[in-house]
Amino acid sequence: MSEQDTTTTDNGWPELRVSDWQDTQATIHMWLQVIGKIRMAHAPLINHWWQVPLYVTPRGLGTSAIPYRTGMFDLEFDVVDHRLLIRSSSGEDRTVSLEPQSVARFYERTMAALDELHIEAPIRPVPTEVDPAVPFAEDHDTASYDAASVTAFWRQLIQAERVMTRFRSTFLGKVSPVHFFWGAMDLACTRFSGRSAPTHPGGAPNCADWVMEEGYSHELSSCGFWPGGGEEGAFYSYAYPEPEGFKEVELGVEGSFYSEEFGQFLLPYEKVRRAADPDAVLLEFFEATYRAAATTGHWDENLILDPHRLPRHNS
Repeated sequence: MSEQDTTTTDNGWPELRVSDWQDTQATIHMWLQVIGKIRMAHAPLINHWWQVPLYVTPRGLGTSAIPYRTGMFDLEFDVVDHRLLIRSSSGEDRTVSLEPQSVARFYERTMAALDELHIEAPIRPVPTEVDPAVPFAEDHDTASYDAASVTAFWRQLIQAERVMTRFRSTFLGKVSPVHFFWGAMDLACTRFSGRSAPTHPGGAPNCADWVMEEGYSHELSSCGFWPGGGEEGAFYSYAYPEPEGFKEVELGVEGSFYSEEFGQFLLPYEKVRRAADPDAVLLEFFEATYRAAATTGHWDENLILDPHRLPRHNS
């Protein structure tokens, strides 16, 4: 698609139809998996795989600092200048252009750039959570890159990240960062009740069951955004294990519904984008779905911070 096919409304929420950029989405999904696996190869294990996601940055998606030997490095998927930037604490950096190219070519160029920086990257070079899983070095067919669409998707993530960060701030219990999981290509934030959960059954394509078992080892309520489930993507919220009565809760958020197919509440992105106050609608969806999980799952009521007790900030 061309730049003229993507628009950003005055409220900052861009319009991007999923059907218009599916080829590009498939390509950058694989590229982001390469980047994420490089981080995973060196970052120490953190509960629920919190060492593997990427983070929304002012220029795209980044890894944050990755420890390496006696130094560190990072990678940023820069969709402003459309380049992968690799920076090392040695003072050197390398770039890989983001342009129409196959997954195999992107993988080759990225590994070569790391090699020039003397950074080893012993990754399993096969994508996860997708089927079929074509090894990166053999994927010569997935090769689309529409710059305008990728930038619009990043701007969608910016809007989602802003509201999710606000939602995250009122929880006193264990809560994840707002982070981008490259396996399923979704931005997520997860709250935990503090109780353990039954063993997850697994079943994600080309992903070992023990990976899902670690991710879902404790009772949770998770929300996020991914480029599916609606004409322009969807916001979601689910509970694990799902409490009895959860799916029957009336949220009171226009446009939201429980999807039996996905086992979660969904709110199409376009419903939020077109609202008079998108932030308020989305925040209410996150709060309502959390209340549904916490009420039906009998969570501790004291885990939510009273906003009236928040300290005031002086400029």
